[in-house]
Amino acid sequence: MLLTKLGRRVFAVGLAVGVSAFLTIGTTGTAFADTVIKIGVDLPVSGAETSQGLPTQHGAELAVEQANAKAPAGFKFELVELDDAVQGLHNPAQGAQNVRTFVADPVVLGILGPFNSSVAKAEIPVSNAAGIAQIAIATTNQTLTQGPDSVKIRSKPLNTFFRVCTTDDHQGSIGAKFARKLGYKSAFIIDDNEVYGKGIADIFETAFTADGGVVVGHEHITKGQQDFKALLTKAASQHPDLVYFGGVTASGGGLIRKQMADVGLGNVGFGGADGISDSEFITITGPASNSVFYTVAAPDISNLPSAKKFTDDYKNKFHEELGAYSANGYAAAQVLISAIEAAIKANGGAVPSRADVVNYVQQSKVSTPIGIVGFDANGDTTNGIISSYQIKNQTKTFIGQGTVTTK
Repeated sequence: MLLTKLGRRVFAVGLAVGVSAFLTIGTTGTAFADTVIKIGVDLPVSGAETSQGLPTQHGAELAVEQANAKAPAGFKFELVELDDAVQGLHNPAQGAQNVRTFVADPVVLGILGPFNSSVAKAEIPVSNAAGIAQIAIATTNQTLTQGPDSVKIRSKPLNTFFRVCTTDDHQGSIGAKFARKLGYKSAFIIDDNEVYGKGIADIFETAFTADGGVVVGHEHITKGQQDFKALLTKAASQHPDLVYFGGVTASGGGLIRKQMADVGLGNVGFGGADGISDSEFITITGPASNSVFYTVAAPDISNLPSAKKFTDDYKNKFHEELGAYSANGYAAAQVLISAIEAAIKANGGAVPSRADVVNYVQQSKVSTPIGIVGFDANGDTTNGIISSYQIKNQTKTFIGQGTVTTK
C-alpha cells in the first residue's frame, strides 16, 4: 500500500517516539495522533477464579471507558489485561511475570491488581524495583504493607504499592465478632496455608478466643487438595458448632462446605472472609451455602446512594450482577487515572514519569463509588470498610458494615 506524503511523515514520527498512538482523521481531513497511556491489569480471570476476577476487571474497564470520554486533550487510556491464573488458580510466579511484562513496556505508567495477597507478595519486589505505581484491589493481608515483612519484600525504601481495600487484621477481627454475634461458641479452623488464607485464619482465631469463643482445632490443607473427608472427620470429633475457612473458594472453600455433610457436619455452621464471597461458592455448594456467613473488605454499594450511577452503568454495560470487588476495581482505576492526569498537568501537558505518577497516587483524595479514597504512609486506604453477609436461599444477604479506624 502506498503512503501519502503526510502519511509517511506521521508513520515516521510514530516510529520515533516512545509512546503508542491512535491515528485519527478529523473533519477537515487533518491527521493527528492521540498519545496512548497504558495501564496494566493483573487479575485471575480464568478457571475457578473467573467469578471473582472478571467482575473486578470489568469495574476497571468501565472506569477507563468513562475516563476516555473526558481525557486530557491528546491522550487516551488503554488497559493491558493479563491473567495471573495458571490451570484455573491464582499463581504468584505468573503474577510476577505479568508485572515484568508491564514494566518492560515504557508506555505502562501504572498497574491495577492483583486480587490475591500471595500474588501481591511476589509482585511487589518487581513493581517496587521499577518504581511503578501498583494499586491493589482486594489483597487484604496486612503484612504486605505493615511491619518488617513489608520492608523485606520491597526492593527500594520508597513505597509504590497501594490498595483500596482495608486489611485482614481488621477483617479477621470483625469476622470473629460477627461469628460470636451469630451465637457460635466453638470453632474448628481450616486454612489453605497461603499468605491470605493462613493470615486471616490466624487473626480470626485470636479474636474469636479473645471474645470468649473456643477454638477446638486449626488445620492447614495442601494446594490442589480435593478430598477433605479425613480432615472433616477429625473436625467432627471435636464437636464444633462452626467451621471457619481461611482461603478462597478455588483453594478448597466450596468443596469443604459441600463435603461437611458427608461426615455429619451438615448442620454445623460455616464461615469465612471475602475469599468465599464469589458466586462460584454458591454454585459449588448449592443448598449447603445457606446460613454461611462471610465478610468483605469493601462497602456494600447497594446501600450507597453515591454508587447508584456506577451500579447502573455497570449493569447496562456488562449485563451481569456486580462482583464483591467490581466497585473496588473501578475505584482503583479512578485513582490511578486521576494521578496520571494530575502528573500530565504538572508536566506541562507532556507524558509524565512513573515516579511522578507514584507521587500523585500517594497524594490521592478521589471521590469513588466506595467513598473518598486516600492512602496512609504505608499505602493502605484511609477509607476502610468491612461488610458482613449471610447466604439465604442461595443468595447473599447484606447484614451490616463498619468503618475501620486508621491512624
